[in-house]
Amino acid sequence: MNSIGIESKKAEGLSKELNNLLANYQLFYMNVRGFHWNIKGRDFFELHVKFEELYDSLVIKVDEIAERILTLEGKPLHSFSEYFKVAKIEEVVNVTSGVDGVQSILDTYKVIISMQREILELAGDAGDEGTAALMSDYIREQEKEVWMYNSFMS
Repeated sequence: MNSIGIESKKAEGLSKELNNLLANYQLFYMNVRGFHWNIKGRDFFELHVKFEELYDSLVIKVDEIAERILTLEGKPLHSFSEYFKVAKIEEVVNVTSGVDGVQSILDTYKVIISMQREILELAGDAGDEGTAALMSDYIREQEKEVWMYNSFMS
């Protein structure tokens, strides 16, 4: 057992999956920053603000995930070379279209929400309420965001 009462082997597995999630969040964050900086067109004012809200939220989640890994007695990845090795999403560059940016966000949420559901299940199996609560909160919030971004795209 580790110092918070979770079986060490299960905590290691959770830390690994959280590191994979962390890598994806870091790339997602940078992608959304790029959308914020480079957006053009009639939706500029609306999306410029929405993209800033999103990347502000993402940077908080990056920190929370890294700190959860440390709580589980793991070591968070902290270099982009490591992120690129494990991330499922890819960096997106030179996007100036609001529709393309929003579509990329929706595509990324499919990946991230799926990963979080897997971690939620692993956390439940490990009796790790802290990780489960974090994932549950993220999923609830992001499902609503998906609905809103889909409404924009309609």
